[in-house]
Amino acid sequence: MREHERPAYDAVIVGARVAGAATALLLARFGLRVLLVDRGRLGADTMSTHALMRGGVLQLSRWGLLDAVVAAGTPPVYRTTFRYADDVVPVAVKPSLGVAALYAPRRTVLDPILVDAAAAAGADVRFGVAVADVSRDERGRVDGVVGRTRTGEVFRARARFVVGADGIRSTVAERVRAPVERIGSSVAAVTYGHWTGLETDGYEWNFRRDAASGVVPTNGGQACVYVSASPRRIGRGGRETLTRIVAESSPPLAERLAAAAAPAALRTFTGSRGRVRRSWGEGWALVGDAGYFKDPLTAHGQTDALRDAELLARALFAAIAGDLPEHEALAGYQRTRDELSSTFFELTDVIAGHGWTDDEIQVLLRRLSAAMSDEVKTLSDLPPVPPAGRLVHCG
Repeated sequence: MREHERPAYDAVIVGARVAGAATALLLARFGLRVLLVDRGRLGADTMSTHALMRGGVLQLSRWGLLDAVVAAGTPPVYRTTFRYADDVVPVAVKPSLGVAALYAPRRTVLDPILVDAAAAAGADVRFGVAVADVSRDERGRVDGVVGRTRTGEVFRARARFVVGADGIRSTVAERVRAPVERIGSSVAAVTYGHWTGLETDGYEWNFRRDAASGVVPTNGGQACVYVSASPRRIGRGGRETLTRIVAESSPPLAERLAAAAAPAALRTFTGSRGRVRRSWGEGWALVGDAGYFKDPLTAHGQTDALRDAELLARALFAAIAGDLPEHEALAGYQRTRDELSSTFFELTDVIAGHGWTDDEIQVLLRRLSAAMSDEVKTLSDLPPVPPAGRLVHCG
C-alpha cells in the first residue's frame, strides 16, 4: 500500500469507557494512530458495581495508572468478607505482584483517567460522536465508521481496523454481523445505589438464594450497595426492594444501612443473558461487553475489560507491524480471551441463576477464586507495555 493510500488511522475505537479507553491507551503507547470516539461526554456516570478484582488492579499498576486512582481518593480494600447462611468468611487481601490492596473507583473517576492517559499517549479523542454504521472497501472489508456529531454534522473516519467497545448493545457488533457463539441460560436483575457514611470493612458479598447483596466502598465516602435476585423479585427496583432483600441476605447489613444516608435514587439493571460473540473479522474486532458479557453478580466485568484491552491491543499491533498475519493475531486474541473467560462465564451463569444451595455456592465461589488466580498469572507474564512518553513505532 502506497503511503498516500494508507487509512487516516490504524484503529478507530468506538466507545470510550473502560475497554475502549484502555485499548486506545495501549495502541497509542505502541505508537499507532488511534481515534477514540464516544457518543456521550467525558466523565459521565454509567451503570457499574465499580469493584476491581486483583487482575484489574494489576493492569492499572502495570500501566502506571494506579497512582491516579489512589490520588482520586479511592479507598483501599484490604479485606473481602463472604457471608452464606450463618457462615461469615473474611479473606485478607495479600500483597502480591505489586498489588497491596483492591480498589473500586467510581466510573466518573476511572473512565476519565483512562481517557486522559490515552490522549496523553497520542490518541485522538472525540466525544459527542454517535457512530451509526461501518464503512467497507470494494472487497467488503471494514475500513472505517460513519455517524454524526452532537451538532448533526456527518462524521466519517477511515482506519485499518475498527474496534467495537460500545457495550452489550454494540452498534459495531450489529453492523459487522458478529455472530453470538455462546449464550447463557440465566437472567438475574440488580438494583443498587450509593450510601454515604455506611460502616464497612472492604468488599462484602452476601449470598442467599434469590437474595444476594453486596457492599463496595468507593469514592467520596460512599459505598455502592446492591442486591441481585430473579427479575421477578427485583421488578422495577428501588430502595424498598433493596432494603427488603438486604434484610434477607444480611440482617446486620440492613441495620448498618438504616444508620447511613440513603441515596435520592437507585438504578436498576433488569437483566440479560450472558453472551460471547465472535470478536474479530476482516478489519474489525470487539472488546469489553461488546464481545463478551456476563451477569454483574460476580463483579468481574471491569477486570475483564482491562484484561481484554491488552490482549486485543497486542494482537492489533502484531498484525499492523507485520509480526503475525492478521487472521492469526486476531484469532489468537479471541482464543486467549475465551480460554481465560470460559470458567468465569460458566460459573457466573450458574450463580446468576440463583438456584444453588448454601453448600453449592461456596464451592462455586472457590472455583471462581481459582480462575481469578490463573488469570492474574497470565497477566503477570505479559511483557511490559511502553510507559507514558515512550512509544514503540511500527516499521
